[in-house]
Amino acid sequence: MIAQPPAVIERMKKVLLSILSFRFPISTFLLRIYLTRQRSQTENALKPTLLGRIPFMRSRRSFRLALGASFFLLSMLHAPTAGTAAPLQKIVFVFAGFNERSGFIFVAKDRRFFEEQGLDAEIVQVRSGQVAVSAMAANEAQFYAVSATGASLGAMAGGLDLVFIAGIVNKLDGDFVAAPKIAAPSDLKGKLLGVQSIGGGIWTFTMLALDHWGLVPERDKIQFRILGDQAVIAQGLISGAVDAAYLGYSFSKVAQRQGFRVLEDLAKADIPYQGIGIVARKSFLDQSPDVAERTLKAIGKSVAYFQDPANKQAVVGILAKWLRLPNIEDAEVGYEAMRQLYTRRIFPTVDGLRNTVRILSRVDPKFSKLKAEELVDERIVRKLEKEGAFK
Repeated sequence: MIAQPPAVIERMKKVLLSILSFRFPISTFLLRIYLTRQRSQTENALKPTLLGRIPFMRSRRSFRLALGASFFLLSMLHAPTAGTAAPLQKIVFVFAGFNERSGFIFVAKDRRFFEEQGLDAEIVQVRSGQVAVSAMAANEAQFYAVSATGASLGAMAGGLDLVFIAGIVNKLDGDFVAAPKIAAPSDLKGKLLGVQSIGGGIWTFTMLALDHWGLVPERDKIQFRILGDQAVIAQGLISGAVDAAYLGYSFSKVAQRQGFRVLEDLAKADIPYQGIGIVARKSFLDQSPDVAERTLKAIGKSVAYFQDPANKQAVVGILAKWLRLPNIEDAEVGYEAMRQLYTRRIFPTVDGLRNTVRILSRVDPKFSKLKAEELVDERIVRKLEKEGAFK
């Protein structure tokens, strides 16, 4: 049906209602009841006592004409108008990394960039990468914001058709924070390190940092303790439950105020790594390329918004809200770090994936069969780049 401008529909309503009220009172009644239900959506819109006031229809022909006119007007009321928005496409976006690295998702949601692309995005934090991968495998989620980890790459090695379709941070970042008694990376020998899960993001970051320092957990008797997300790890570090841990910049600031020291800002080490990217299933990309394209358009706009200094106050507020940071200064630390680390050209990094495969292959031979080039799908970001989306 051809969409009619709202003003035209309003005029048609008035004309038809005036005609019907003269010839066919029951039709007028039905139409007015319909309009009342549309306005109020309450159970009181129809009252049985009104039925006693309906005049008797004089003939079947009159009734058919009235009913036909009623249905015609009702169909016009249901016709899409020029100003009517199309229904939003539902997507589920999961993430496990509870830190400022996930800020681009928070900004896209709060600034309604997904809605601008016709998407109703549900943002869901999960406890670990394994849970996120399970959601992707069951098609309960369409997109996963994740680093190259044992969980995500392990699923790929196991045959799940996951691929990185975008890269937001393409090198290792964050602080490696330790108790005051630990003065250098070599002092980590024989110590207990906090992680979120074995094979997850924080564990992978930790393994890459240890490799950078020439440390091997088995040889150097370094052990891991599973605590939870970064908020829990920071508290575990402060309470003495662990000796050291990787922390994002916001939570690192919390620990530093308690006297803990930063062994190294890993971003300055320039370690190639898919720090945070977006993963989707190949089967989903083949079936719904338009949804994936609109999602990446929203993400690209979010990254640009994040990096614009004029938006600092708004972005810091969003980070503080989503990360539940009582101290706004901690959110500012995370903001400044990500503003520099986010890449405007959101391509995944093959070199970063290759580096992770190398590290993971040491602890599990199943990773050695992975080829970094086969873990990415750049068809959408290449299309967006040609359209000038990343300028």
